[in-house]
Amino acid sequence: MTAEAGRPLTLQEVADLLGVHYMTVYRYVRLGLLEASKVAGTWQVTPAALAELRDRSAVVPASPVRGRRRAPWAERLEHRLVAGDARGSWSVIEAALAAGAELDEVYLDIVAPALRTIGLRWAEGTLDVAVEHRASVITGRLLGRLGPRFHRRGRSRGTVVLGAPAGEHHALPLALLADVVRGRGWDVSDLGADVPPRSFARTAAATQQLRMVGVSISTPESMRAGEETIAALRGALTGVPILAGGHAVVDEAHARAIGADGWAPHGRAVVALLDALNGPPADRAGDAFG
Repeated sequence: MTAEAGRPLTLQEVADLLGVHYMTVYRYVRLGLLEASKVAGTWQVTPAALAELRDRSAVVPASPVRGRRRAPWAERLEHRLVAGDARGSWSVIEAALAAGAELDEVYLDIVAPALRTIGLRWAEGTLDVAVEHRASVITGRLLGRLGPRFHRRGRSRGTVVLGAPAGEHHALPLALLADVVRGRGWDVSDLGADVPPRSFARTAAATQQLRMVGVSISTPESMRAGEETIAALRGALTGVPILAGGHAVVDEAHARAIGADGWAPHGRAVVALLDALNGPPADRAGDAFG
């Protein structure tokens, strides 16, 4: 039986099996190319993870190569987040940026899908809730490092208020969206998660140059609270579009059924609607929402 056949492997053993330097294997781990876990201070790689690396032909030379932008960055980030590897998670982000990914692509095509998969794994019972929470904490730190890069100089296009209703505890989707919207020249008032309806409505009504309000509902259990929040906003605002989104809002019809003016399945849809609102008079709110 070879060392590869049963027990977890050390990075040096993996390096010997691949015929590369130890630091090359360590780099694979940090970039999310190779799934590994730290046990008693030592990185360990399962035979299955090594086989997956070989099957994907993911072993790459230490120097940059063409086509890395098409690499499975979201999957690599997911591996590092699940492993609780904060430094490795940041290394994946840095590698994606170095390969040419734009900031909004990092958020919407790498971070968001990684979080979505982790959330699904938790919901299916294949991932412990503590691991899911740890991944969320690490992601929050990643966003803290990336967020300032979205700042744009110049005159604001107006303000967008974002928040999640009472009982909804998922704040990361809002944080992701807020930065993407800021990157397009809008000011954002991110109220975070678990906001009571009246507080949400009062804050929105007091916001200067308010152009849109977004309500994020991630879980079906928060749908009733979401409806109450939208109703409170409707009573406090005049002529300001209210957008509903999040995993629990399945389509446009659903969004309108709970009282919203429109639906956004992802961050790019929110930006597109905001751009429509900021266009010529014929392209403003009425046409944007049909």
